[in-house]
Amino acid sequence: MAALRQWRTYLSVLRRSSRGVRPSLSPAAQRTRTVRNAVFTSVSAVAAGASLCAIPFKQDGDLSHESLIRRAASLATDSSSTFLSQTTLALIEAVTQYSKAVHTLIGLHRRYLDSLGKWSSAEEDSVWQVIIGQRAQINERREEVQRLELTWASAVRLCEAAAEAAFSSGAEQACITVKTHLDLAHRQAAEVRKLAADADKLLMQTKVLEVERVAQHAEEEEEVPEAYLRED
Repeated sequence: MAALRQWRTYLSVLRRSSRGVRPSLSPAAQRTRTVRNAVFTSVSAVAAGASLCAIPFKQDGDLSHESLIRRAASLATDSSSTFLSQTTLALIEAVTQYSKAVHTLIGLHRRYLDSLGKWSSAEEDSVWQVIIGQRAQINERREEVQRLELTWASAVRLCEAAAEAAFSSGAEQACITVKTHLDLAHRQAAEVRKLAADADKLLMQTKVLEVERVAQHAEEEEEVPEAYLRED
């Protein structure tokens, strides 16, 4: 408070001095004075802000610094847990949508294999256009999952740091709570990642089957003309 009063006194003296003498100034001098006044105002605002920062906020006299630190640590664990929960939900949704897109592509490939040799060239081209579009959608879903994976990893590190801070400050319950949230987030993320991995594995198997079936179909088409030639 004493520092703030000193600054107020200093500012009032400067204002009275500036009002006492007002000689005529040239345009260049007036511009210089304008700049000086702007700088003076900025410095005054910063100085007053610094003085206010030195003034402690009113606190409950019954709370010690240790109690306030534990309370702040609890708030940190709460906010970091909320961040982790929201990020985990977003990750689960993104991976689920990715898995659905993969299964849709698997269905398109199987439909193509079931109708292999039965469609016209135009129909096959139409199906392949749909397959290409679905592959592009899968790539977009995969990029979204990768982006959220990075955010989720940051949220995990934040919760781990908050848990460590809570433990070191004596807020054991807050530490236990955030660790519980961490365990739950890890389990949920692992479950949804397994679904995506299973879908990728099934897609790979479908592609291998498609290569084999297409090769077999090509061989059968080559054998038909040869049979006609032998008959001739």
